[in-house]
Amino acid sequence: MNLGSIGPRGGTADYDVAVAGFGPVGATAALTLARAGLRVVVLERERRLSDDPSESRASTFHPPTLEILDDLGVAGDLHEVGLVSDTYQYRDRREGLVAHFDLASIAGDTPFPYRLQSEQRNLVEIIAAELRAMPNVTVAMGTRVTGVEAGPDGAEFTVAPGGRVRARWAIGADGARSDVRAGLGIEFTGMTYPEQFLVVSTTEDFAKLVPGIASVNYISDPVEWLVLLRTPLHWRALFPIPPGADAEAEAQAPAEIQRRLQSIAPLDRDYDVAHSRIYRVHQRVAERFRDGPVLLAGDAAHINNPLGGLGMNSGIHDAAAAAAAILAAEGGDRRAVDGYAETRRAVARDYVRVVTHQNWESLKEQDPGERARHAARMRAIAADPVRAREHLLRATMLAGSRTATGTPR
Repeated sequence: MNLGSIGPRGGTADYDVAVAGFGPVGATAALTLARAGLRVVVLERERRLSDDPSESRASTFHPPTLEILDDLGVAGDLHEVGLVSDTYQYRDRREGLVAHFDLASIAGDTPFPYRLQSEQRNLVEIIAAELRAMPNVTVAMGTRVTGVEAGPDGAEFTVAPGGRVRARWAIGADGARSDVRAGLGIEFTGMTYPEQFLVVSTTEDFAKLVPGIASVNYISDPVEWLVLLRTPLHWRALFPIPPGADAEAEAQAPAEIQRRLQSIAPLDRDYDVAHSRIYRVHQRVAERFRDGPVLLAGDAAHINNPLGGLGMNSGIHDAAAAAAAILAAEGGDRRAVDGYAETRRAVARDYVRVVTHQNWESLKEQDPGERARHAARMRAIAADPVRAREHLLRATMLAGSRTATGTPR
């Protein structure tokens, strides 16, 4: 893997595939294509990979994602820096445990009947190490796409620092503020949630503070719902922040962060807070996932709220499917790229968007009767082995993952 060398300054460099973005999605696509022997360039706007262990980005890998990564030979290394979570719970702030799900129910459906908790930067670092041994890959850090031209013979990116990159195929995996998507003039329609989300990481062990708690917990409440999950380094809590500048400023105050953590499990001292941040959450899907030889994937193509851990996972599925489509087109089946765009957009629109929004609505439900009915439904599902398996197949993205989601398995 070459670092930072895409050709003479101001000149044009030619590749088989150009990938914009070196997050989990771009990295997965680059490794898949490079393993197939194509000449790949990765253009990443950041100057270096993140090395912040407290960075609160995506951390959940679902079973079909682990299958994709296992095919690439990197799942083993990811497990070494991950935490296996084979159960999760729905809880209520006032009533306690509502439903407990054991992913052993889907052991017959996947070799990975669990969620693997591991920060997304771990996967990128593992793949970067693989790419370093591959002479047909160039990773250009600190290189931003400033212009895109898509034509019948390929794509051409204008990049900063000055230069141009030309490739037969390109993948825009450069995040929610995608320069590739913007350069192609593709609309990114959807909605923004009224509240922002506060994420707090702590070194305190909630497994000792809340008896019987699972590693992943969705806790409903009409006033202050939350998600509480364990990662290899921390426990992480996600809270809603009401709209308004005053609420945002208050939420960042140390005393308010302590109040929120103490409301989960009281301590006779302050919680040790490793990291906290507030971010705005959207549900958006690109108008189209393909413009000629350019395919969009991951957050560049669709973004959603994090409730259920579907964002990064569906993005990695995009990456695998986009790479498979390009390889099929290289072999003469150019219909594959059309299939990619149609299938993956349908998944983002009809599955990821719907499920994550439903998760948000159920956690914050205020009507007592509807809350009670939802709790009864979840208890009944968890108590029925057949229904529990069906629920888990959908929640872990296994349902239809080898057909309807367009992944290559």
